[in-house]
Amino acid sequence: MTDRVLVTGATGFIAQHCILQLLEEGYRVRGTARSADRGDEAAAILTPHLSKHAQERLADDFEIVVADLRADEGWDDAMKECRYVLHVASPLPWTIPKDENDLIIPAREGTLRVLRSASRAGVQRVVLTSSISAVAYGQDRDHVFDESDWSNVEDSRLSAYDKSKTLAERAAWEYMDSAAIDSTMDLVVINPGLVLGPLLSKEWSLSAELIIKMMNRAVPAIPDLRMVMIDVRDVAATHLKAMTSAPASGQRFLCCTESHPIRDVAVILSEHLRGQGFKIPTARLPGFLMPIFALWDKQVRLVLSEIGQPLEVDNSRMRTVLQITPRDLREMTVSMADSLLRYGVVTPRQ
Repeated sequence: MTDRVLVTGATGFIAQHCILQLLEEGYRVRGTARSADRGDEAAAILTPHLSKHAQERLADDFEIVVADLRADEGWDDAMKECRYVLHVASPLPWTIPKDENDLIIPAREGTLRVLRSASRAGVQRVVLTSSISAVAYGQDRDHVFDESDWSNVEDSRLSAYDKSKTLAERAAWEYMDSAAIDSTMDLVVINPGLVLGPLLSKEWSLSAELIIKMMNRAVPAIPDLRMVMIDVRDVAATHLKAMTSAPASGQRFLCCTESHPIRDVAVILSEHLRGQGFKIPTARLPGFLMPIFALWDKQVRLVLSEIGQPLEVDNSRMRTVLQITPRDLREMTVSMADSLLRYGVVTPRQ
């Protein structure tokens, strides 16, 4: 296989797993980063996780080029000779920004920048990484959410991140509608839940914070919070299937398991790490205490509006159209915890 795939944000958690699977499948991969010196770093991270055959091809089939979502420069060159684009890159906040436009503008304009450049280059299909944040937030949880649902950007409960993902995806579909006459390119969107699963290096994204906080006992108890989660390996596999599946054209795909209380994650960690120097909190945290914790924990502020809210989703389209059966909560939780220990991100207390 000689098709070249462009993966944006190539040093990110999801992107690295996408690149790993693409290389194993025989694709040539070009990744984007904001700095040229990330190429050797990315290759060094990928190498130990690749098969021998893929390692031998790495120097010829993998490269990093410079392209920033905030600027036009570099994108047309990055797209050259690419049949597919996985647009994974997007701003991800570690806390609530002072100005929501610091997230919204680069997410929306960056997505449009990628789509315009891909269209000019004759790319066959773009797979956009959106989020469950663009589907089920800023509205009442009185029904089972599916791909027909959209988060309500007018609702005051919607966080800046949720709004940025919603507006970026909306802009992508609007662009495709406007460009349909002039371009044969099509679009598929993946909407993952909270992404768990194994890290490939000591670097981690915001999605690992849930596990890190529990392992470090950063909170004494677990809040009443439900989430839909997914293993990063399944997210990558979904991207690859969406890239080439004819029935996937022009569709969104919720990429997640059924919803779980995050206390289920704590219980799994407690069982798995028993006897390894960890004391995972599993007691329930009363909701009225959450605003107090949010005063000094910036990540807690991101989920305050979700406390005590139900969340049910229908992931049947992912299962039937793309034939993806997601890993269970235990596997994705344990694999992330083990990788955090392996790379020294978290260490047992003495």
